Amino acid sequence: MKGIMRFSVLAVLTAVLVLAGCGGGSQQATTGEPETIHIALTAPITGDWSEYGVNFRRSVEMGIDYLNANGGVLGRQLRLSVGDTGGSPQEAATLAQRWTSDPTIVAQIGSFSSSEAMAAQPIFDAEGMVQLSPTASHTDFAPGSDWSFGIVGTQAAEGPFMANFAYNDLGLRRIAVLHLNNDWGIDTARHFSDAFTRLGGEIVRTEFYFDGERDFTAVLTRLAATNADGFFMASFFNDGAAIARQKERIGWDVAFLGPSSLYSPQLIELGGTAVDGLKTNVSFFGDDPDPRIQAYVSEFQQRFNARPNFHAALAYDAIILLADAMERAGSTDRQAIRDALAQTKDFPGLTGSITFTPAGDAQKEYRRLWVNSGRFEIWEG
Repeated sequence: MKGIMRFSVLAVLTAVLVLAGCGGGSQQATTGEPETIHIALTAPITGDWSEYGVNFRRSVEMGIDYLNANGGVLGRQLRLSVGDTGGSPQEAATLAQRWTSDPTIVAQIGSFSSSEAMAAQPIFDAEGMVQLSPTASHTDFAPGSDWSFGIVGTQAAEGPFMANFAYNDLGLRRIAVLHLNNDWGIDTARHFSDAFTRLGGEIVRTEFYFDGERDFTAVLTRLAATNADGFFMASFFNDGAAIARQKERIGWDVAFLGPSSLYSPQLIELGGTAVDGLKTNVSFFGDDPDPRIQAYVSEFQQRFNARPNFHAALAYDAIILLADAMERAGSTDRQAIRDALAQTKDFPGLTGSITFTPAGDAQKEYRRLWVNSGRFEIWEG
């Protein structure tokens, strides 16, 4: 296998601790020089999803700093351009036009949400540039283009996992569902609900809310009136924290759960005791004793005075995987990078082994997680 990347991934993820004093190198790298390899990052740096976007940027910069400090990729240094979507699918499409029209950019990482990624997808597809999303999990995303790849796995797998958690592990039989009304939220609620029904459970009511809504009292009151024994919310951490607080405020005491989008330290900071007992899943757990994970977490904390969430780790996997693909391709040609990514098998990421299906989706495994007394823990049953 070409280059250092595949057989030195363990060293990459463990030795990252040595980088504590060299932050920011990716942004100060020389620009416009032909010997550099130019990568673009699309992420919501501002807006309601900014914690995810900022952590994307932090992790990608960490990966680039490590790679550059150790000889770069194909003997060349990497440099990074960052574009802010603000959470807008329209801005994601505008950035796709900018990236694909720049002949120095060889590939793009992003964006965060399925709605953003799918809005930009036709542009990357038409212009022939890799669209490597750490977190887009809509089942239609990766199959929509030969140039699109998703690392996190899809709701077609996560939904049944959570349905099994609810039905067989938690013993729930009647569940009320609340979801964000966008591509991702609809897909997440559908796959969970369909799988739960197949197991023999009942979805007693499904409601949705729009991005930017802050008052959930009325919809939660309607859901509580169903006397469901469980509540599934397809939300991100900021909405999830607000929903949990308002659920507690109206006195709805019910078992509740949701997808891996809720796994973030910010959920607990914003939700307080109201999120205690929440069940979710993850394929990366920051308290895992695996030395590779602890090396990454320690370096992230040193550099940014914050703990990385699941989505940050996915972004780190994205840049290391992209570098690995270029090494395997022996080229920075856009088509060659795409072809090498498509052949990825058993890549040892922080978020689990990555093998792409023919459609470009990663096959992932999930772990049960819950919030217990103000901290995330592995749920042992």
